[in-house]
Amino acid sequence: MTVEDERRKFDRKPTSIRVEMTHPAFGTIVGFARDVSDGGASVLIENYQIPPVGTVVDVRFKKMVGPINEEPVKMQVMHHHRKMAGLMFVPASR
Repeated sequence: MTVEDERRKFDRKPTSIRVEMTHPAFGTIVGFARDVSDGGASVLIENYQIPPVGTVVDVRFKKMVGPINEEPVKMQVMHHHRKMAGLMFVPASR
C-alpha cells in the first residue's frame, strides 16, 4: 500500500457521539460514531443488524443533553465490517 492509498478526501476526527439511524424497513438503529469527517462517519453498531450496503438512512447525531442536528441528515451505508459501518453524507436534492 502506498502513501497515496492512505490519503482520504476528508480528514477524520475521532469522536464518540450517539448516532440514531432510521429507515422505514427496520425502524431505528442506535450506534456510536468513532470518527467523523465532512464526507461521513464510521459508526459502531453493537446490538443491531447493520443495513445492507447502499441503504440510505436518516441520521441524527446526539450528545448527552440533546441532538447535534435537529433535522435528520441522509447518509448512505458504503461498507461494513464486523460491527463497524461506514456512512457517507448524501448531498441534499435541489
